[in-house]
Amino acid sequence: MADHSALVRLLRQLTVETDRFAEIFGEKQRMHRTDLNALAVIMDARWSGEPMSPTRLAEALHLSASATTSVLDRLEASGHVERARHPHDRRKVELRASDKALELGRGFFGPLDQAYTAAWARFDAADREVIARFLAASIEATAAVRADVAARPTSK
Repeated sequence: MADHSALVRLLRQLTVETDRFAEIFGEKQRMHRTDLNALAVIMDARWSGEPMSPTRLAEALHLSASATTSVLDRLEASGHVERARHPHDRRKVELRASDKALELGRGFFGPLDQAYTAAWARFDAADREVIARFLAASIEATAAVRADVAARPTSK
């Protein structure tokens, strides 16, 4: 049975490996890491059916409005993101991952998705449900501690 230390170590190893994978994608596409993170947040919003605005993106990435504008300008110039007016409130802007970005992501991350599918096939539906709850709880705990640490004064 995996004890606390083993679980922490495994989560850290998974984080490092996925970071390395994302870094390779960024290098191959000549994209900044912040741009990759922005694209991931925009895609997650799309998959969850929630509109993504520049303000929400800035909050998610902990960036200033001007830094977020720079990120969006780069992503739009490279054809990865489209800015569109909200259909009911023309004052609002919605961010969308372009078809190009989705195709690029499928092409690069497709082999990882296939590897995950093969690895996870060893677990039945009940096991995967427990794993999903474990990962969701770990994400929630990480986000809560991150917010707490971010709110602390900077040490000198």
